[in-house]
Amino acid sequence: MIAFDFDYYKPSTLSEAVETFQLALHTGKQAIFYAGGTEFITFARTNKKRADVVIDIKGIPECMTLEVIGAELIIGAAVSLTTIVESNLFPLLGKTVQRIADHTSRNKITIGGNVNSHFIYREGVLPFLLADAKGMIGGKGGEKILPLEQILNEGLDEGELLVQIHVDQSYIDLPFSTIKRTRMSKTGYPIVTVAALEKDKRIRTAFSGVCEFPFRSEKIETLLNDPSISKEERIKQVIDHLPGPVVQDIHATAGYRKFVLKNVLTDTLEAMEGNG
Repeated sequence: MIAFDFDYYKPSTLSEAVETFQLALHTGKQAIFYAGGTEFITFARTNKKRADVVIDIKGIPECMTLEVIGAELIIGAAVSLTTIVESNLFPLLGKTVQRIADHTSRNKITIGGNVNSHFIYREGVLPFLLADAKGMIGGKGGEKILPLEQILNEGLDEGELLVQIHVDQSYIDLPFSTIKRTRMSKTGYPIVTVAALEKDKRIRTAFSGVCEFPFRSEKIETLLNDPSISKEERIKQVIDHLPGPVVQDIHATAGYRKFVLKNVLTDTLEAMEGNG
């Protein structure tokens, strides 16, 4: 049960959503944009998150788009993970998000919610990092399109929302691998998730669960694609060049995570060689 009251709005246009948010700010109210709502409800029930105004973006057509337009796959931020899986428009993305939570939860969790999650895992980000995806942001200054990695690194300004994610069509059917290892169930939080994609005879990799943030690293890809050293040595050097401390939590110690990462990287390289 949520122990506070809030005003609920479901605008039908992006401009209306932005105006509603700005009006809330001007009247001293705390507003949030809302799509699937799973994270907001979870935190609100434990009084870790509050809002005076909740703006549901599922009525905005741009946020519900899922189709190839011209040379790009356009994915609205309010599209559910289940819809993405069933569409099979971007197989790597579908396979990666298919093991986020259970089926009932995936019916509600949206790709925008996963990308902007307060949890460290955000596995849905990985295929977008590999595909050099771009994000369309809406705000009081209008719409703008930026590299999604830039949006993730810099965050959104107050009153801005992620509207869509754009992926160049040339990426969506490339050879790929996505491997997730959890402590127990198939759909738990990852100890390690590694997604990989091959473009121009070069393997790209992105990681979740290893550090406090999902990441793709040019240094790591250079190491993994170096044919002059053995596979075992490449993997060892990758683990030595992670971009941050390895996570240690109730799901796994840092040492066990490194052990699992080593095995997942071995399986990933074998899978990508098989694709080739």
